[in-house]
Amino acid sequence: MDRIKEKRELKAINPMLFLVAIIVIVAIASYIVPAGSYDRVYDAVADRSVVDPGSYHLVDKNPISIFSLLMSVTLGMQNAAYIIFFLLIIGGMFAILNGTGAINAGMSNVVRAMRGKELLMIPVCMVVFSCGSAFCANFEEFLAFVPLVLACCLTMGFDSLTAVGIIFCAAASGYAGAVTNAFTTGVAQSIAGLPMFSGMGLRVAVFVVLLAVSITYVMWHARRVKRDPHLSSTYEIDRITAQNVALDVDNVERLNGRQKLVLVVFIAGIAFTVWGIVTQGYYIDELAAIFLAIGIIGGVIGGLRPSEICDHFEKGCVNMLFPCLMVGLANAVIILLQEASIMDPIIHYLSGLLNGLPPTMAACGMFVVQDLFNVLVPSGSGQAAITMPIMAPLADMLNITRQTSVLAFQMGDAFTNVMAPTGGEILAALAMCGGVPFKKWMKYLLPLFIAWWVVAFVFLSIAVQIGYGPF
Repeated sequence: MDRIKEKRELKAINPMLFLVAIIVIVAIASYIVPAGSYDRVYDAVADRSVVDPGSYHLVDKNPISIFSLLMSVTLGMQNAAYIIFFLLIIGGMFAILNGTGAINAGMSNVVRAMRGKELLMIPVCMVVFSCGSAFCANFEEFLAFVPLVLACCLTMGFDSLTAVGIIFCAAASGYAGAVTNAFTTGVAQSIAGLPMFSGMGLRVAVFVVLLAVSITYVMWHARRVKRDPHLSSTYEIDRITAQNVALDVDNVERLNGRQKLVLVVFIAGIAFTVWGIVTQGYYIDELAAIFLAIGIIGGVIGGLRPSEICDHFEKGCVNMLFPCLMVGLANAVIILLQEASIMDPIIHYLSGLLNGLPPTMAACGMFVVQDLFNVLVPSGSGQAAITMPIMAPLADMLNITRQTSVLAFQMGDAFTNVMAPTGGEILAALAMCGGVPFKKWMKYLLPLFIAWWVVAFVFLSIAVQIGYGPF
């Protein structure tokens, strides 16, 4: 009976249907929810269009037709093209480097050297990923590291949930702290009229506490799974995935000269990527170019013929097809919400619930509103442009500092990034881990998600009590 149950779990409903269901629900909602809109005005300080908080008005309904629903898929793909092509290049690059044998041999040697100290990898990696998010606003870029972290985790006796947790629980902690995140804190403070990156001391404390909580949880789960792999909800999936990605550390071959040079190219490319992000503001297009160069140069140095490089690149792109489809479908949801004019009514209604609340409850309520609204608008800067022109003056009315409203926004923008499917990145990561069902990720994340909310409420309460400013 157990084997039958396991087979049924492995043949679970395709996660694409989950997003299709959301698309259909949005289409149905377009016939029910009263359509409304805020006027947009240009904010010279924030250098973007933002909503006029006093301009909300009802508009004619624009219910989604069957034809529009079908078109949303291709429009979603186009809207997410920058991420989709980034994923294809990542897949192609790793396939080329794998074709040289350098990545497998290099990681095998590292993993063998860490025998007995495997858990140390978790805090080290999470600190690196979280700092990238907190200081440089990295998130989508971390998809490039999923194959490497997955291979190491499965080889070390952890599971795929640990692999995704190492990367994206760390990223969520960093995004919530948002110490110098220009896309969230920077934009929100500009709209609220606050000095750029002011109030950094409390944000650093938020970042450190959230990261400590996340590392503790991910390590607890990893230790538990390492002791008894059957405790992992993804045990059967990981057992199959490991056949293709796990490293053979018992029969590790010595790196030859070409392979060593390939690893040098890879490490130098990653270092150049970090330099570009920190000092030059590199984003998806620049990073894609760097990864493409790493693949081509690594393939040539590794001794692959031009036709072999092309073959490996093609296979790598094929492996990324499913994650790319998930990202496109997630963006289709956003397209439909905008077309039906039911996104603005949601924030109008949610913000209205905060009126009359005591300051501490209102601050916590702002966070909840932002976290819920982030499901609909995963973009940090986009969410700031919609919500902060409403939340900043509302904070004045509720006797809350505007800095506190920004703190509520930055934490609210972060947590549902790894809980909601509409962002697309988390679904792409799960797909890259052998097609881990979204519900298994949700079950894994829920205790940590609750802990994050508790930390958020505590810091928002502190912010209200100390009059977190400058104003």
